Amino acid sequence: MQNIHKVMFVSHAIEDENDGLQQAVSLAHTSGAELRIVAVCPALPEDFEDYSDAYGEGLTGRVESSLDAVRKEQGLSAEDLPASIEVECGSAPANRVIRRVMEEDFDMVIKNVEGRSRRKGFKAMDMELLRKCPCPVWLCRPLHHGRDDIRVLVAVDPECEEGHAYDLAIRLLRLSRALADSWDGTLHIVSCWDYDVDAYLRHNFPLDLPDEEIDRIVEQAGAKHRAKLDVLIRAAGIGGAMEIHHTIANPARFIPLLVEEKEFDLLVMGTVARTGIPGFIMGNTAENILQKLGCSLLALKPASFESPVKAD
Repeated sequence: MQNIHKVMFVSHAIEDENDGLQQAVSLAHTSGAELRIVAVCPALPEDFEDYSDAYGEGLTGRVESSLDAVRKEQGLSAEDLPASIEVECGSAPANRVIRRVMEEDFDMVIKNVEGRSRRKGFKAMDMELLRKCPCPVWLCRPLHHGRDDIRVLVAVDPECEEGHAYDLAIRLLRLSRALADSWDGTLHIVSCWDYDVDAYLRHNFPLDLPDEEIDRIVEQAGAKHRAKLDVLIRAAGIGGAMEIHHTIANPARFIPLLVEEKEFDLLVMGTVARTGIPGFIMGNTAENILQKLGCSLLALKPASFESPVKAD
């Protein structure tokens, strides 16, 4: 996969993390990328300092065992997919990961979702990475389908016709196309539009507009939005099998329901940045989607994003 040269898999080294490790190994192998596994853990209390070496070795050994199992399952040897393992002990694990990303130019961070993976939404460390990490973050849950049939859904807003938001939409489509091509082959694209004044026009008695006229206006607005979506897809230069889910709806409600109904394995979406405000990446729509989401998530940020976490 283009532009993926360094992948970091974040491990807690205390539970089964094979869902995420499978994705990290597969992506690194198909992209020819370097794979680094970083096991994050709390620092030992002073009373246990004598055990620090054994502590680190135990965590490393557990990760190595998981990595060997995943390689074997994918038919790879250590020579086919070399990987380095490092242990990162201390507080604020998300910030530690983000500093490594910035200092060593990682192209993607992959990890399992925190807590019970079947629950919807994301917990503290995951949300910190989504809010603050400058590179794409892939948070993994168990798949609905086999590894060759993973179903990808990408959410885009065609109203972003210029600048960093437009560039982000193009990146979302191209990356999602590449992922879909490596799996079930069909890329699903969702784009929601809303006509806020619809209800006001229908219930504004002094205006007394007939429903047929309002329907015509709303239909025109939807056609204009769809035309912009088609232009965006053409600008991304992607082809192949596609299914477009274009509807008038609140995206924060519609997208999680679509994911659940169609059993998508991965949602690819962008987060919104305000230029000049480091760390401000989440709008209300994105936050609401995330808290209702029950599948894996791959989140990208605009090129203009500035992390509030500073490199050492």
